Amino acid sequence: MTAQASFTLRGRNPDVLTCIANLSNDEVFTPPEFANRMLDTLAEAWAANNRGANLWADKKVKFLDPCTKSGVFLREITRRLVQGLEKEIPNLEKRVDHILTKQVFGIAITHLTSLLARRSLYCSKHAHGEHSIAKSFASDDGHIWFKRLKHTWDGDKCKYCGANRRDYDRGAGLETHAYAFIHTDNIKTRFAEIFGGNMQFDVIIGNPPYQLGQSGGEAVGGFAMPIYQEFVKAAKSLDPRFVVMVTPSRWFAGGRGLDEYRSEMLADKRMRALVDFPDASEAFPGTQIKGGVSYFLWDKSWNDACEVTTIEGGKPTSPPTKRFLGAYDVLVRRNEAVPILEKVLKTTAKDGFGNLGAKVSPIQPFSIRTNFRGADTPKGIKKPVRLIGNGGESFIERADVPRNGGWIDEWKVLLGAAYGAGEGYPHQIYNHPIVAGPGTACSETYLVIDRFKSKVEAERFAAFLRTKLVRFLVSLRKYTQHLYNERFQFVPVLPMDREWTDEMLYKKYGITKSEIAFIDSMIRPMGEDDEQDD
Repeated sequence: MTAQASFTLRGRNPDVLTCIANLSNDEVFTPPEFANRMLDTLAEAWAANNRGANLWADKKVKFLDPCTKSGVFLREITRRLVQGLEKEIPNLEKRVDHILTKQVFGIAITHLTSLLARRSLYCSKHAHGEHSIAKSFASDDGHIWFKRLKHTWDGDKCKYCGANRRDYDRGAGLETHAYAFIHTDNIKTRFAEIFGGNMQFDVIIGNPPYQLGQSGGEAVGGFAMPIYQEFVKAAKSLDPRFVVMVTPSRWFAGGRGLDEYRSEMLADKRMRALVDFPDASEAFPGTQIKGGVSYFLWDKSWNDACEVTTIEGGKPTSPPTKRFLGAYDVLVRRNEAVPILEKVLKTTAKDGFGNLGAKVSPIQPFSIRTNFRGADTPKGIKKPVRLIGNGGESFIERADVPRNGGWIDEWKVLLGAAYGAGEGYPHQIYNHPIVAGPGTACSETYLVIDRFKSKVEAERFAAFLRTKLVRFLVSLRKYTQHLYNERFQFVPVLPMDREWTDEMLYKKYGITKSEIAFIDSMIRPMGEDDEQDD
């Protein structure tokens, strides 16, 4: 065994994989510490399923990272196996060669990451090179495979990933981002082509690309399209013992095109553990991924509730709690929130009032775009309507309001359609409500939350929206900046025959002192400061 190989496989400081800048917010390198957290979760589940057996002492287990970037998962798995198999295979060089040629496999997402991953794992960008610590490979790829693929166009979209032909039908010198793991009709046949033989992997682990299109967060204009769910689906389809993957947490309650995926994940009782980081920078320092990130452990043999853990400030916010993820149509992120929500929903069902989501307008309540601006004054307009928009007030002819003209003469309560809450708690959740009187309309900058016959009712409703409890219930469904009507589905509809306060609401729903303290930690007060009376 060479000194170089020995150095590669022992702990060292600094670790070069802690120093690599991310490609983008879509393709995030996994820090070694975070990768090892995921591997610890895997090892615990393996031991529980196998009478305490050590996963890293099993020379037959096969691991696959289908979205290899830095090679950190494969490197850390190899490091653990080198230690765990010492008694089984005493000779270090033979042990390392066995692990690299029989147990760890990867599919790189780009040519660059294939070289980086081979360097991390084999100490050489060529697995068959003179500096490689693997001695039995016949090819330079080893078991970290990459081949530039093209999208399969069905009109203007790729039939496998939905990529836009205009953006991704590229020349030979550019990456296509047609990822091999999800661009095939039969992934098992693809593996036979890549690795040879009938490959059956015990563990599939990785950090897949997050989206195609605009980078970071929730894209403006809807150009970004999530793609990580396709990797998860493909991994499950291979029928491994375990799948361990880290993804954005937006799928919990939102995300464009993720409704089917969310339903499948929430209903899947093979989800054994879910560890959530609302602030993504705690998992991936230097990144801003709106809604946070999380990793899950899917266990083929599991058929029970999932253990949910939320990490903030480097520690769990509450003891890990087993709960069935499909209790609601979205995943309630915090364990502490579940009993509060259950109390509200139980009382709401008893009252028979329904939920506020059914009353909230769709986007573009009057079909007036954000960038539209009317006249500066009502002069010369036969039937002027006061338009509340992003640039302030303007005026428009009543006949020019495209839809919902009947709402113009009602009292309305508006909320901004987007509000960036930031990463730290407590949050505000949304902007101050605006009371808009008769003779008004709004652009798509706002949603109409509800409509009323009188100013008094509208003002009471605005006060209701300012309560911490209402904003807390909205927060359980809002992981990104945008508001939609479905964000309000946990909020009860109450009669506006009084001005509701948090104290009154807490009493009505039986919220305890400790639960109030939790709400206070999550939601900051909102006064009447910025409310507009129109």
